[in-house]
Amino acid sequence: MSERSVPKQQRGKRWYTVFAPEQYDREELGQTLADEPEKIIGRTIETTLGDLTGDSGANNTKLTFKITDVGSDSAYAEFVQHELTRDYLRSLVRRGASKIDATVTVLTTDDYRVRVQPVAFTTKKADRSQEKAIRRVMIDLVEEAADERDFESFVESCVEGRLSSAVYGEAKTIYPLRRVEVQKLTLEARPEEVAAEEEAAVDVDEEDVAVDED
Repeated sequence: MSERSVPKQQRGKRWYTVFAPEQYDREELGQTLADEPEKIIGRTIETTLGDLTGDSGANNTKLTFKITDVGSDSAYAEFVQHELTRDYLRSLVRRGASKIDATVTVLTTDDYRVRVQPVAFTTKKADRSQEKAIRRVMIDLVEEAADERDFESFVESCVEGRLSSAVYGEAKTIYPLRRVEVQKLTLEARPEEVAAEEEAAVDVDEEDVAVDED
């Protein structure tokens, strides 16, 4: 291809093939263009679980990855977010029934901080006390799952539906449920970021200690 046939904005740039983490078998996520390899660090790329696994039934699950490492012509990304599509969530809503959601921030055993948003759909309208009890079950089981799992295992539990099934099994004894899902999961901080925040918090606390000079 001659230089004249290459768009001006692409001259001097090269394509990098982006690969998913090992937990997704290093599947190819796509390509990204840059003139310097450092410039693609931090870029995000979105796909569906269906595209990664070849299961078209999983196309209602969106996955977002962030590039953290780059080689000569390859880039490697880490998982940062799982989210169900709006169309799928709307399809679960029924008139005269309850939608119960929660937002929980947890720390996995390997110190990744994750924000999780579970949601439950009842068969009919639950009263406020029942909704509160179901929300409590969701929060407790999310926290319990994080206390027992590292980041990779926790993400798998959410994405593959095991956590939702556990919530469903316990919460349905409070009020009949039609469906439980983890509608969104977001990586908020990696272990080194969590450690830095904790260290900064300790420094602030020490400065705030009042000294009695009398």
